[in-house]
Amino acid sequence: MVSYKELGLVNTREMFKRAINGGYAIPAFNFNNMEQLQAIIKASSELKSPVILQVSNGARNYANPTLLRYLAQGAVAYAKECGCENPEVVLHLDHGNSFELCKSCIDLGFSSVMIDGSALPYEENIALTKKVVEYAHQFDVTVEGELGVLAGVEDEVASEESHYTKPEEVIDFTQKTGVDSLAISIGTSHGAYKFKPEQCTRDPKTGKLVPPPLAFDVLDAIMEQLPGFPIVLHGSSSVPQEYVDMINEYGGKLPDAVGIPEEQLRKASKSAVCKINIDSDSRLAFTAAVRKTLAEKPGEFDPRKYCGPARDLMEELYKHKIVDVLGSDNKLAK
Repeated sequence: MVSYKELGLVNTREMFKRAINGGYAIPAFNFNNMEQLQAIIKASSELKSPVILQVSNGARNYANPTLLRYLAQGAVAYAKECGCENPEVVLHLDHGNSFELCKSCIDLGFSSVMIDGSALPYEENIALTKKVVEYAHQFDVTVEGELGVLAGVEDEVASEESHYTKPEEVIDFTQKTGVDSLAISIGTSHGAYKFKPEQCTRDPKTGKLVPPPLAFDVLDAIMEQLPGFPIVLHGSSSVPQEYVDMINEYGGKLPDAVGIPEEQLRKASKSAVCKINIDSDSRLAFTAAVRKTLAEKPGEFDPRKYCGPARDLMEELYKHKIVDVLGSDNKLAK
């Protein structure tokens, strides 16, 4: 058993309270490799932002659970090297799909886990989530549950259709499970293709797709039922057009990729939404920079020469999200 506290990590409880009271959201950035981790820590440390390092089961298997533990410990040390004396870093399991997976992560140093039983019948979702909560809380690990289903594809999470969270269920679910935060569905979606073209309109000037607005009425109804309770938005990448264009210019093929407009995420972050998940945007930034470098320098074969620019572009992206979208800069505990 490895306690996350031995690794210098924190759970989400106190940072979520501050975020709700302060009208901002904590960035939850997924990472799969060293360059993403370096960029996340450098950006959050320089801007004095709490940060959630988010790992899917697929990413955990890719990295290796043991190496991941030491990467997290190293991330805290690196944050201090970057000038952040008291970093607030969470290691969080994204979309855990079983009690066994959540337990394994808790036992190996995760400070927060998500148990996603949203595809199960309601009572089964409650039972599974409650089981994870009871185990996690023994070790002061925080737990995120989910009600409602997001469409889209990301790692091992896939759904053809979305189902909005039912506000009438949220009190019962949170009370029976004891979760610390709740992921909801209000129109966000996983992946770089968050909406089908027929769900969108087209800007007559640019021809680009314009996604449908988020269901803020559903969010408002949930907050009315659960005042002050931590709410989470998954599938919240904005799919920056400049990265999509760069990928397509240098040999990629991402037609009609579209994300969540940043102004809608800014609006959400000023409410009880205190954690916003971002994954696809950094994948796009990484891929765009690698494609550009290799297209311009086809003889290059040193990974540092194309992963380095990718890391720099991701750092720029993370800083933009922290400052201009989520508002979490200079929000570390006093």
